[in-house]
Amino acid sequence: MYIGRELSELTMVPLADWEMNELLYYHHSFSQLAAYLSAEGASLHVKVIHELESRGPVNGDRGGWDHSSSPIYD
Repeated sequence: MYIGRELSELTMVPLADWEMNELLYYHHSFSQLAAYLSAEGASLHVKVIHELESRGPVNGDRGGWDHSSSPIYD
């Protein structure tokens, strides 16, 4: 379950001010709904992808006993 700011609130905030867990969560959501997104939704998804890429690698290794192998955004 996602606990964080809603998309309606985040659309008023620049992407540079979004937290990493928000970017990861909404990227995952947009990816699952890609076939159903409007042009505006697809455009926002592309912007989220570019912001994630600009912040650098998210999961640099395969995990270990003290951290996950994939980002946890929930």
